[in-house]
Amino acid sequence: MKNLRAGLVGVGMMGRHHARVLGSLDGVELVAVVDPGGDPHGVANGRELLASVGELIARGVDYAMVAAPTALHEAIGLELAEAGIHALIEKPLATNTPAAKRLTLAFASRGLVGAVGHIERYNPALQQMRKRLEAGDLGAVYQITTRRQGPFPARIADVGVVKDLATHDIDLTAWVARSPFESVSARVAYKSGREHEDLVAAVGQLEDGTITNHLVNWLSPFKERLTIVTGERGAFVADTVTADLTFHANASVVTEWEAVAAFRGVSEGDLIRYAFAKPEPLRAEHEAFRDAVLGLPGAIERIVTMEQGLATVAVAEAMLTSASEGRVVNL
Repeated sequence: MKNLRAGLVGVGMMGRHHARVLGSLDGVELVAVVDPGGDPHGVANGRELLASVGELIARGVDYAMVAAPTALHEAIGLELAEAGIHALIEKPLATNTPAAKRLTLAFASRGLVGAVGHIERYNPALQQMRKRLEAGDLGAVYQITTRRQGPFPARIADVGVVKDLATHDIDLTAWVARSPFESVSARVAYKSGREHEDLVAAVGQLEDGTITNHLVNWLSPFKERLTIVTGERGAFVADTVTADLTFHANASVVTEWEAVAAFRGVSEGDLIRYAFAKPEPLRAEHEAFRDAVLGLPGAIERIVTMEQGLATVAVAEAMLTSASEGRVVNL
């Protein structure tokens, strides 16, 4: 079978990682990279370096990976869709909901595969968590909590922490629970002198009744990436930095102290740290998109579709609306 011809748009911090994976992906030939600002990191690695998306289209590629700044996603995506080229666009899909809708419609109306790079879905810890939740290991799910904190990345200039970091948590929460957001309430802060927010605390509710809580900031001197799912039988804790998944089981103990005997809560039980294979999430993401472009069975279910990316942008905007207007926003 002939290799798919792929192009990469944007060779910054994320672009160089995408280039590494695309350059070694089975069944794919990375034919050229695009960046009008040049290639300071040597990402092209001998491949053709182009200055515009139009030049890439002229090379006859089958699909493109878009790792350009968020503000450019819509224009680049629409140009690729018009040319009949499948595209995987880094998250968030677009800067706002109308732009995300236009992108989603452009690809869907032409029968093209359009996906969004919400890479956390491919983290082995979250993959394992979702499988175990689906198998009923936790019983009924009560709450999903995420904490995503760390120093400010200087490369992010066009969006705040909600549309950059928090979109990871919005997407993975709805995906892990298999239920979309119904409502959100949020508060944000501006502490680093930028025009965009650098801290958000949000509470949400999914359509299935699950309560969610998200703490995200660019103000912490340490990096934390935790997802905690609490349910009927205990709690799963996924650390997506180390790709570890642990299970804290509830235990049943006899309470002899009469004053608290009437309290029917939970107590600490067994702690299990699971062992499982840990493939690189970025490679898994690209393999899923390649398979979707090829039309392989079940491949579409493995990608983050533009429709799902659109829903995530809508929730992020609802958080910002809630913070600015001081109210709960229903989706």
